Amino acid sequence: MDVHLYAWIITVGVTVAILALDVFVIGRRPHEPSMKEAGIFIAVYIALAVAFGFGVWAVSGARYAGEFFAGWLTEYSLSIDNLFIFIIIMGALKVPRHLQQFALMVGIVLALVFRGIFIALGAVVINAFAGVFFLFGAFLIFTAVRLVMDYRKHDEENEAPDNIAMRWVKRRIPSTTEFHGTRMVPRIDGRRMATPMLMVIIALGSTDLMFALDSIPAIYGLTQEPYLVFTANVFALMGLRQLYFLLGGLLRRLVYLSLGLSVILAFIGVKLLMHALHATPVLSWVGIDPHVVPEVPTWLSLMVIIVVLVVTTVASLIKSKWVDDHSPAEPATPAEELR
Repeated sequence: MDVHLYAWIITVGVTVAILALDVFVIGRRPHEPSMKEAGIFIAVYIALAVAFGFGVWAVSGARYAGEFFAGWLTEYSLSIDNLFIFIIIMGALKVPRHLQQFALMVGIVLALVFRGIFIALGAVVINAFAGVFFLFGAFLIFTAVRLVMDYRKHDEENEAPDNIAMRWVKRRIPSTTEFHGTRMVPRIDGRRMATPMLMVIIALGSTDLMFALDSIPAIYGLTQEPYLVFTANVFALMGLRQLYFLLGGLLRRLVYLSLGLSVILAFIGVKLLMHALHATPVLSWVGIDPHVVPEVPTWLSLMVIIVVLVVTTVASLIKSKWVDDHSPAEPATPAEELR
């Protein structure tokens, strides 16, 4: 896929412009978006992603369009899974609803920065050492197993997040338990104090870093084109903060999402291992023709991703409805009994 420099410049420029406008608006007027506002933004971003994919089809052919759509759907699914962690962080740190949009926007910007760094590093490593596909594939299979194990634990306690960065800030900077709007280190009583918003941003950034480690190998298993990897990540992250408010409790109803993602990541991991056997002389060293190992076509990857996501979503909603229908009803309050 031949991507000219001007295409990169325009893409990065448009991305930066959208994010700058979004941050500026949010910074001036932090609020909880209405259902209508969130729905419009999500519809626009999804329409732009679909239009971009068909644009890739028109310019570069169906193969690269399929790679973009497969990568976009996978990254979007991983990003939605990321929202579960965001919900836990927001709840544990008691972030006011009208400030959550600002925190989410900063988290998305950090996610783009981290993924941009890993995309560039991944492209350099792949060009220098094809054997890295073995590492990517093994890592994704390990991640898939970890997701299944985490699901089996059913650990849904909203415990306050804590990590090395947060502990370091708490030791080095005096802190306050009160939010001061979107400010992170305001001057209070003559000295700088860390607000809970700073801790929220650190927690979100740490989460973004961990998810970037999962998502970049996953999408490089679907396409080795850095331009498609970057744009798929950009479109997957756009509109996530609106999705956070639009779906609300529905996110918690997707009880099988992590299992679906584990299937997708395991599939991509196996695909990467098979590709590595083609891209390296490992089989030739033992006298085996590398062509005996089939390459997984893009259309098959796309179909597997779509089918798994549809089955996961439908099964999750059915399970959630069954749980709601069979849950014991809460006793009526005295005021309700008098009605």
